[in-house]
Amino acid sequence: MAETNTTNNGFEKQIWDAACVLRGNLDASEYKSVVLGLIFLKYISDRFEAKYNELVAEGDGFEEDIDEYTSENIFFVPEEARWHVISAAAHTPEIGAVIDNAMRSIEKENKKLKDILPKNFARSELDKRRLGDVVDLFTNLQMVEHGSSKDILGNAYQYCLRKFAEQEGKLAGEFFTPECVVKTLVEVLQPFNGRVYDPCCGSGGMFVQSARFIENHSGNINRISVYGQDSNPTTWKLAQMNLAIRGIDADLGKFSADTFFNDCHPQLKADFIMANPPFNLSNWGANELREDVRWQYGMPPAGNANFAWLQHMIWHLAPGGRIGMVLANGSLSSQSGGEGDIRRNMIEADLVDCIVAMPPQLFYTTQIPVSLWFLAKNKQQKGKTLFIDARKMGTMVSRKLRELTDEDIRKIADTYNAFVAGALEEVKGFCAAADLQEIAKQDYILTPGRYVGIEEQEDDSEPFEEKMGRLTAELGELFQKSHELEEEIRKQLGAIGYGI
Repeated sequence: MAETNTTNNGFEKQIWDAACVLRGNLDASEYKSVVLGLIFLKYISDRFEAKYNELVAEGDGFEEDIDEYTSENIFFVPEEARWHVISAAAHTPEIGAVIDNAMRSIEKENKKLKDILPKNFARSELDKRRLGDVVDLFTNLQMVEHGSSKDILGNAYQYCLRKFAEQEGKLAGEFFTPECVVKTLVEVLQPFNGRVYDPCCGSGGMFVQSARFIENHSGNINRISVYGQDSNPTTWKLAQMNLAIRGIDADLGKFSADTFFNDCHPQLKADFIMANPPFNLSNWGANELREDVRWQYGMPPAGNANFAWLQHMIWHLAPGGRIGMVLANGSLSSQSGGEGDIRRNMIEADLVDCIVAMPPQLFYTTQIPVSLWFLAKNKQQKGKTLFIDARKMGTMVSRKLRELTDEDIRKIADTYNAFVAGALEEVKGFCAAADLQEIAKQDYILTPGRYVGIEEQEDDSEPFEEKMGRLTAELGELFQKSHELEEEIRKQLGAIGYGI
């Protein structure tokens, strides 16, 4: 079977199982911060301890000098917050208060973490005996031979985010985009260097996947600058921790903020923009923003922010920049509220580079069908748009959830790369390129099925007369069998006094 993107590391599952034990009477959205906060605390503690021991070995007495840590992008952990203190208190009634105090001390010494870390471990609803067991699990982390603690804890953080998304269902859309969707955006855009921006960044998955892409291709993560923001305070904090645990230095603004009303990066012109904005968002503030400079292609309707998100991103795009974003399929064809005119204006400006129709059941949060939009300020294939119909791709990993495999993602990325290089081989039912005139004939509707056609059926070479003879003979046999079964049912019912 082709490889899927679901993580199956045993230690990550061990952490998740421990998290489930911790849950008690707390909602998933509440104990999420407990579990992820503990992973983060262990991560920064490990990095601090490694540098601390290195400085002790040097013998110059600088092991308590905060500058020795911050100069290497390592968070300074004060004495009362160090893991040996927490570990020693693991099986005392005060363990929750000890962890809360550790979080406060770390925030005090590291301004970048101010008001970000969770401080809710002392709450009465959290079973302190179970919390102590989880602390023990983290204490023994160095015994696990799966790689560095950064890798282990980073993967565990991502794994737990995904599991929380499964539990929270619809609400999870605020903080989590399925990894296979993010990976598809990243593999197509290939953000090797430059400014990477996500105006609704959730827990930071776009940035994490970008960093992984760079690492997998032997690149240098320091060649990208990361910018983002999110309007949900809890989600914004999750993103800060998620990026810190991956060693990604990001500017997500000084606080959580509404992207439309409080743009944290008003002067930014990004080389790569990747986003999964809220689908079909209503009441987004259209009436207050009617004269906004971002609406270069038309005023977005008040009842749906899809084209507001699109235009916000285009406004922030550098002259050679590219966008990859997730949108509900309605945006491909909607004519209501002026959306058809906005879409036409964007197409005529030659911004739309590629549209990918995605398979159903990819999201924990919604069954709304989605597509990926790729836009570019300076397209390689001027006057043309690539259409990919990927609706039949993917593998069901549960009764309700589908994932694109790595093979699927490579196929989509390879098809796009071939198009850009001018070497596309069109495949009926899967991919095709269309020029502006052809799109205009389709009334500027961007549904891939209109352009890729119907997949060619393989000819089985059986002559028509022979096939019909065989099929009618088989049908006759089935009819005969049905009559026999009908007679048997009548007989059995009659035997118990229920004749038909």
